[in-house]
Amino acid sequence: MPRLNSRFAAIAAVAVLAPAATGCGVNAIPTQEEAAKARWADVQSQYQRRADLIPNLVATVQGAAIQERTTLTQVVEARARATGVTVTPETVNDPAAFQRYQAAQGELSQALSRLLMVVENYPTLQSNQNFLVLQTQIEGTENRIGIARRDYNEAVQSYNTTLRTFPTVLWAKTIHGGSRPMQLFAATESAQTAPTVNFDGLNPATQPGGTAAPVTPGSTPPVATPAPAQ
Repeated sequence: MPRLNSRFAAIAAVAVLAPAATGCGVNAIPTQEEAAKARWADVQSQYQRRADLIPNLVATVQGAAIQERTTLTQVVEARARATGVTVTPETVNDPAAFQRYQAAQGELSQALSRLLMVVENYPTLQSNQNFLVLQTQIEGTENRIGIARRDYNEAVQSYNTTLRTFPTVLWAKTIHGGSRPMQLFAATESAQTAPTVNFDGLNPATQPGGTAAPVTPGSTPPVATPAPAQ
């Protein structure tokens, strides 16, 4: 009989303390952590969408008579590095891993910006419907990446604040002692300066006595050769 009474007492205590614990924010930490993880998944989804679009974009540009191979190569290499960064659930809690991921994606953004600036110098591409569709999709994805990163930062800021403020800091040091702050996206140093492109010598046809070499669709465009000095 005493054992039965103690069991009822324990159940009654849980029933009384549960609402109080909830009111003190014991559930706030896991709730906000899951929200931040969901926003992180949105960021990764948009980065993946961009990576999936790039091969078609590069192939379309290669099929046009563009003589600038360096920028295309930079885009392909930057994409390889960005998709080659290993992302785990712990990435958002690891400053070094998060920085590597952000740096690789930022490098790809810069390479894409340079490529889109280069093709503006080629009217044939500007009238290519396939390229125009891909360009619109890339630009739209870049906008969605910006929104996804903003939403992620807001969710992480709320979660990180919960880990440090009273009364939830009590749960962060006890029941949710394994919860760790998440990393925030920040502007990279390269993002502070707009990419610059020098169009001089990109197309030999624009040089005195120069002719543009034909490019087979899907092949690598030849490197531009400056006109000989007079």
